[in-house]
Amino acid sequence: MQKPLLVIGNQNYSSWSLRPWVFLKAFGVDFDCDVVPMLTEDFDVLVKQRSPTGKVPFLLDDGLVVNDSLAICGHAIERWIGADRAWPESLAARALARSAVAEMHSGFTALRNQCPMNVRRRSRNYRLSGDTQKDVERILAIWNQARSDFGGGGPYLFGAFSVADAFFAPVVFRFQTYAVGLDGNGAKYCEAMLAHPAMRAWADAAEREPWALERYEFVQG
Repeated sequence: MQKPLLVIGNQNYSSWSLRPWVFLKAFGVDFDCDVVPMLTEDFDVLVKQRSPTGKVPFLLDDGLVVNDSLAICGHAIERWIGADRAWPESLAARALARSAVAEMHSGFTALRNQCPMNVRRRSRNYRLSGDTQKDVERILAIWNQARSDFGGGGPYLFGAFSVADAFFAPVVFRFQTYAVGLDGNGAKYCEAMLAHPAMRAWADAAEREPWALERYEFVQG
């Protein structure tokens, strides 16, 4: 049987692509991956002709086209991983995890806009707007609740690595790039995430990419 194919954008910049890639890698799904550089003619040909939305990421699996990071992760859970592995065990933990994933998927616009993902870059003097700081505080509140109430079984939000961690993976890279001040649960969680083999593999690939997009390269050291 042909492997599923995940089509993604630049690994240095594409936060939406990071989520399903890390999720599939973390749970050992055997898949192929095409990296299509954004804002290029290749992107128009290789993405817009194969994806109804014209966006990345999307997954090609046995004749199916699955668009968007949330849908891809849901498809992977049903096809290969199983809900018992992908989500935390208890009903209360799953309720919080699902709520956190949904909020991350649809919210935190200020953080996304002011702090685009740029895995390679580092800034030590980047001032966050008031709205962005509110997003950061809300994210840390989610992390603190998850770690305090359900994180006893491991270093991730709900102990073991779950789909919730995959969805906050871009935030972890953003906090590293923009030197967001963290302590306690937030700092320990980011340390654990950055040490995860799938996150390290993504960061290594981002470092090796030859492309640079000026609109995302404003981060100053």
